[in-house]
Amino acid sequence: MLRENANDLLAFLAVARERSFTKAAAKLGVSQSALSHTVRALEARLGLRLLTRTTRSVSPTEAGEHLLQTVGPHFEEIEIELAALSNLRDKPAGKIRINAMDHALEFILWPVLKPFLTQYPDISVEVCCDYSFVDIAAQGFDAGVRLGEDVAQGMIATRIGPDMRMVVVGSPAYFANRSKPITPRDLTEHQCNNLRLPTNGGLYAWEFKKGEESLNVRVSGQVTFNGVYQLLTAALDGFGLSCLPDDIVTSHIAAGRLVQVLDDWCAPFAGFHLYYPSRRQASPAFALLVDALRYRG
Repeated sequence: MLRENANDLLAFLAVARERSFTKAAAKLGVSQSALSHTVRALEARLGLRLLTRTTRSVSPTEAGEHLLQTVGPHFEEIEIELAALSNLRDKPAGKIRINAMDHALEFILWPVLKPFLTQYPDISVEVCCDYSFVDIAAQGFDAGVRLGEDVAQGMIATRIGPDMRMVVVGSPAYFANRSKPITPRDLTEHQCNNLRLPTNGGLYAWEFKKGEESLNVRVSGQVTFNGVYQLLTAALDGFGLSCLPDDIVTSHIAAGRLVQVLDDWCAPFAGFHLYYPSRRQASPAFALLVDALRYRG
């Protein structure tokens, strides 16, 4: 019975964690119909409904949630121990899954991953670009990348990038018939491009600090996006001001495509960190990647 249920339990856990048959099927590399059949067969053998299905969502029942919380961690421990067996290999090997923002991938991860993956051909890395603050353990990620101030408690955090600043920029065309803001309060007179936050659906309040004075400004404009690269495009195309990470806009400012304003109000803050559960036993492959990403500036 236990051997018969093992694969079916893994299928159920994937659906319960993803809250979606479609996403779980893609993660497991099986068809959605086959996955649905597997879970229904498990429910039939147990004589219990494990998932509540609607046309729009999937969620665990009380029995399903109990199974997820009690059995799920044991499978995670087995996966960790199996990964640890790579210690016995002559060459580091294995797959590493990382959750990160696209900004971190382009400026921090990929410049390190290019030589790293060439040096270790038996290591594979999957990066999922996401602005949401996902539960990396529950979603099957080995690590996540977020700004230092956003790293969840109880995690081991390794700094992988320098301090950053959010800076305000606009195109020369935008400023052709407008005066530049002198203080953050002047932004209410300008058209600004908003960022929709993934966690609560609210709009990002632009944060400023000068000396002892701190200001959060709610801006308004014609467009709202949920990613920084769309905000960059809007600024380059003259659609108002955008508040963006400094490393994204540096080359555009140097080339004259963007104009930076309110520089004295844009204070630095902790840059990107790689974080992962403290209970995780690091595989040689993962330990090598952490060391390669570690910021030494």
